[in-house]
Amino acid sequence: MKKGIISVSNAQTTLDTGRRDFLKLSGVTLALAGLTLVGCEDEPIMQHSDVFDLGKGDVGILNYAYALEQLEADFYTKVVNNFYSGISTKERELFTDLYHHEVIHRDFFKAAISGATTNVLPALEFHYPNVNFNDRNSVLATAKALEDTGVAAYNGAGKYIANPDYLVIAGKIVSVEARHAAAIRDLINPGSADFSGDDVIDANGLDLAKEPKEIAATAAGFIKTPFTWKELGIQ
Repeated sequence: MKKGIISVSNAQTTLDTGRRDFLKLSGVTLALAGLTLVGCEDEPIMQHSDVFDLGKGDVGILNYAYALEQLEADFYTKVVNNFYSGISTKERELFTDLYHHEVIHRDFFKAAISGATTNVLPALEFHYPNVNFNDRNSVLATAKALEDTGVAAYNGAGKYIANPDYLVIAGKIVSVEARHAAAIRDLINPGSADFSGDDVIDANGLDLAKEPKEIAATAAGFIKTPFTWKELGIQ
């Protein structure tokens, strides 16, 4: 199977504890460090082709989350390795924080899934055909799309998680992703109500939840490496 390659530096994956409190992981790193997948009796079977299938049960859902975290980590790696011209100190620090968070999330899923099964999603390859990394508006618009998609993806996938421990961790991660989304939205339209806009928060004050099929419509434009979720049996 041909595996994608991500140009990601792991030289620094720890958080700068002096950064803004609202972007801190609020204990997620401690929870992640102690979590491993256990009792994977539903360990999936690889497809008889060169296309990876996420698998079924909790493993499949965590592979799904791992794919999205790989995408976000890759995107922010590109942002911080080539900051757009004229970027402010505030924005530089914000993107650096987001980069650290997403790398932590990505590495957690890889380690946790690898500790319990051989059916681990490979490193994916990405492309950004409509993103100009030298343009502030293009970078912010893409970050907004990715963060909003990530929040909706976790919200939509929660009902498929059987192990309550995994559900707790997913809830802690999605809360961080929601902080990211709010921060990006505030950069785009400072001082407005967009940080919790009615395009992502419904009339009951709840974040949107989307099924994998809906998430794929956004993520597919960035992911080059093909994979399927037939074993999950969900849309």
